[in-house]
Amino acid sequence: MPGLVIFGEDDGFFAQGFNAARDRLFQIDLWRRRGLGQLSEVFGPAYVEQDRATRLFLYRASIEKEWATYGPDAKQITASFVAGINAYIDWVLAHRDQLPVEFQVLGYDPLKWDVADVVRIRSHGLTRNVTSEVARAKTMCAAGVEYDEARAMLQPPWKVQVPAGLDPCLPADVLKVFTLATQSVPFTKPNNDGAADGSNNWVIGPAKSATGRPILAGDPHRAYSTPSLRYIAHISAPGLDVIGAGEPALPGISMGHNGTIAFGLTIFPIDQEDLYVYELNPANPR
Repeated sequence: MPGLVIFGEDDGFFAQGFNAARDRLFQIDLWRRRGLGQLSEVFGPAYVEQDRATRLFLYRASIEKEWATYGPDAKQITASFVAGINAYIDWVLAHRDQLPVEFQVLGYDPLKWDVADVVRIRSHGLTRNVTSEVARAKTMCAAGVEYDEARAMLQPPWKVQVPAGLDPCLPADVLKVFTLATQSVPFTKPNNDGAADGSNNWVIGPAKSATGRPILAGDPHRAYSTPSLRYIAHISAPGLDVIGAGEPALPGISMGHNGTIAFGLTIFPIDQEDLYVYELNPANPR
């Protein structure tokens, strides 16, 4: 960014946020609105149900306790990143001829961010395996436990048992709210093709490499989109020099390298979501 002098890590993450907003402002504003359940404010009543579903998944507990579960500098890094986003929003609202065309066509302005927004939003990260648990219940309801082994093999081997008193015949719309809360923002009729995201990676140790150096390969499967889900950045500041890809609405680099190591990410098929069936008090069913 011409004229920007970086003095420390805070400035580096500020610059990342500023540039992400400069390059992807409509994308990240939409990301934030979708995650906080604020779509209907600008797109009208057709999005009320999606907003309602999304807000049910917002993090509502102590935000300070939540920050404490991350690295000790996570809140400060995020605050610098968000300050960069907000600085660009201030600039573009003062130079409205530079406002991205999407805002001009749709007739609204981008909102400034709060640092807590980045961790309060949970619906962006809900993926797998609650849909598999519902599929298992439907299989058990229709045919029995033994048939579920043909539907999906569990690793390590595990004999599924229906808990005593549980009726596996769930309501047909049991995933309605979950699906609404986790879907993208449909501007046309949604195309739910059922395709699951995936990824893979592999590493070669130094002893098996012709160069004597390790090799890391990562392949995060994502559909082509405009703009891309990923955002490439190089953050260089005293004590920090890292380059690679992340997501435009999040600080830092999730797949890349510094001067010492390379790193990546992938989906790992663990039991990371659970479907709970509650027995309600018949005197107070709500």
